[in-house]
This record gives sequence, structure tokens and C-alpha cells, in this order.
Amino acid sequence: MPEVIGVDGCHGGWIAASRPARGAVRWRRVETLASLFAGPRPPRVVGVDIPIGLLPRGARACDVQARRLLGVRRSSVFPAPIRPMLAARSYAAVSHIRRRVEGKRVSIQAWAIMPKIAEVDRLLRTHPRRRAIVREVHPEVSFLFLNGGRPMGFAKRTREGQAERRALLRTRYGQAIDAALADRAALGCQPDDVVDAFAVLWTATRIAAGAATSIPARPPRDAHGLRMEMLA
Repeated sequence: MPEVIGVDGCHGGWIAASRPARGAVRWRRVETLASLFAGPRPPRVVGVDIPIGLLPRGARACDVQARRLLGVRRSSVFPAPIRPMLAARSYAAVSHIRRRVEGKRVSIQAWAIMPKIAEVDRLLRTHPRRRAIVREVHPEVSFLFLNGGRPMGFAKRTREGQAERRALLRTRYGQAIDAALADRAALGCQPDDVVDAFAVLWTATRIAAGAATSIPARPPRDAHGLRMEMLA
């Protein structure tokens, strides 16, 4: 059976945590999401922490519902950009587009992940068959479900937040999460990038098993046919 992969963005690339049908969890850094399809067999599921499907204006229902579910951790879900913003090549340009279309500002965090959003958007528009494989997953929503429907007690970048998330992941992956974190210097990433990739892997495994929850239950599609949903 093809492998299941959880992916989180990092500076200049992606961290991928994967589990083949038989074998231990492994982790690696890849420069592009497309490189995950370079082998003789495509992955079964690639869960990725990036918005898929964009509106011309307004908020996606999945973002609104995810923030409602997360309660005290709602701020971890950044509003997805509107599609016109993908054409921008600078922060000034993207800010101008957002103000013109919606009269709102653009956060630095949102601008920082725009290249990755554009990368995934191009991949799925160019290769429609990969749309059933590459699915949007938000790590904090994954942790909510992994934690029995309760939001995490601390923000993920705090010492306490990292500890509680690692403890949850150990219940599923044992010491693999600690080994991956010990390898983060070679991966060239931050600790939360590794933790989030493992959380996304947990949901990707649920997707592969047909056990994942869709947010919203009946996701709409954008103008290019991309499903606007989060899976958990």
C-alpha cells in the first residue's frame, strides 16, 4: 500500500513525516511538494498544512468553523488569502489588493506563507488527479481531535504547549517524535514544524482509513474546482 504523509511548511521547504503500509515512521525535508510524487507509486494521502481552494473575496467556511471549534486556540487558524492576492509579488502589492477588494489589511504571517499557498494551488490545478491525494489539514484541529475534542491548553510555541503536544504524539508514534525532533538541525526547521508534521500525519492516516471528519461537512469548491475543507 502506498505511504501516507503529513506535511508542514518550513523555511525554504517542507517537513514530511510519513508511514509506509509496513514499517516505521520516517521524516525528511523536501524542497517542493511535487517531489513527493517523484517515485514509481504516488502516495495514498498527503495531508498538508496549507489552505487549498480560495475565494475571490470573503472568508472560507472551513476557516470560520475551525476557529469556532478551537475556542481558546482559534488564533492559530489564519484567514486564507483571497485568490486575487496570489498575483502579488510584494507585501505592498498584496496589501493593496486586499484593501481594494475587501478593505482589510494583510498580516505579515499571511504574506509569509503566500509562496507555499501558490505552490500547492499550482500543483493541484496542473495535476487534477492529485486533488484526491493532497488534502488540507490544520495541525491544531488535528490536536483538538487527538485530544478528545478539547483544545490544547497552551499555545504551541510555548514550552508547555510543545510538551503537551509531544506527549499526545507519543501515544501514537512512541519515541519517533523525539527522534525526529533531535534531527531538526539536519532538517533545517523549527521544533513546531516537526510536531505539526506528525499531527498532520495522524489525520492523513485517518483520511486513508476513511475515518476523517470534514470541516464543513459538505465542503464547497472554489472557481477551479478545489475543495475548501479541513480534514481532521
